[in-house]
Amino acid sequence: MGALFAPGDDGDAPHHCTASVVDSPAGDLVVTAAHCVHDGGFRTRLVFAPGYHDGVVPYGLWVPTRIEIDPRWVNDRDPDYDVAFLRVRAAGGARPRIQDVTGAERIRFDAPAGRPAQLTGYPNDLEQPVGCRHTADAQSPTQLRFACAGFPNGTSGGPMLTDLDRATGTGSLIGVVGGLDGGGDDTTSYSSRFGAEIAALYRRATG
Repeated sequence: MGALFAPGDDGDAPHHCTASVVDSPAGDLVVTAAHCVHDGGFRTRLVFAPGYHDGVVPYGLWVPTRIEIDPRWVNDRDPDYDVAFLRVRAAGGARPRIQDVTGAERIRFDAPAGRPAQLTGYPNDLEQPVGCRHTADAQSPTQLRFACAGFPNGTSGGPMLTDLDRATGTGSLIGVVGGLDGGGDDTTSYSSRFGAEIAALYRRATG
């Protein structure tokens, strides 16, 4: 997991969202919320810094070579499709695949609601991530709800993980902060549910 930056003159904080490396055949895939990369148009100059903290980028900087989002997000900002997959390469020269450098989260589709989960993200006014453990409950057939306070702007795109392995810190990714109400409010976060449509988007991103 790391911070997602879009430096520019748009008034946003330097790191405006969160993203995480997800397992893929090519080992180059990152997942975040669609609104983190497309908000009336694609953001430019995106940079992903896995493991970012206090200005330190321990695994280097990575830039997208391809971004996949569902057309229903582009056309209607449908909260059920607030997910984006980014294929990335190392900035400034050849390096191994990002998955070989950082490891990756497994991705799980159609996970049942009500499972214990961990949510993590980078508030845009902090230099370290915040986290919380709770349950990922069903808000609706297409949305998950995570009732834990303290996930403000910047945590969008943060991973929602179940089956967490304490030794490795990895788990099964079942959602990212986003979806309903732009990802939530001061007390509750949401995610588009990872069902058949998001699975199709993942296959497109890895194809």
